[in-house]
Amino acid sequence: MESNSDLKAVAAPVERAAAIEMALTSRGVATVEDLAERVHLADEVWLPERGARVVAKAWTDPVFRTRLLANGKSAVAELGIELPAHHRHLVVLENSHEVHNVICCTLCSCTALTVIGLPPDWYKDLEYRARVVRDSRTVLREMGLDLPAETQVRVWDTTADTRYMVLPLRPAGTDHWSESQLATLVTQDSMIGVARALEAK
Repeated sequence: MESNSDLKAVAAPVERAAAIEMALTSRGVATVEDLAERVHLADEVWLPERGARVVAKAWTDPVFRTRLLANGKSAVAELGIELPAHHRHLVVLENSHEVHNVICCTLCSCTALTVIGLPPDWYKDLEYRARVVRDSRTVLREMGLDLPAETQVRVWDTTADTRYMVLPLRPAGTDHWSESQLATLVTQDSMIGVARALEAK
């Protein structure tokens, strides 16, 4: 058995990323251009603002909202948002005063990333992934969302081919707001279900 002194230090994240990139390109799995495009998409395209547009449209367009709840993947495509091929389904979960939905991925960190953005660090954390499914109300309270006792909490666990997105409650006092104004109230946390949409000011 090797002693601690014989073990190599764990490489820094940037070094590990470089090693993975080299392995992928040297084996012909991906080109440097492919990887650069993925970085561009993650940094500049797959942002929570995309999902905020979806939510704002659903809040203002009842016909679109019906299509979104019936077939999320098809509905977001109307707004120019496509999911990867292996994301066969996008299920949109509508919050109400009676039911509050929250999403997780107990196995890793899967989300509908092209719609709501890359998952935040806390979403990938083992503690969140393990606790939210068995003690959701406490986890939400610790994250700043204290739900009424009469509100039912439903937790949805991402699968290999199904991604989820929460449609949060529309904030009060926004009846005459435009879609662009409403979109500013929608956060990534509210589309995951660990927060409400921001209040109107």
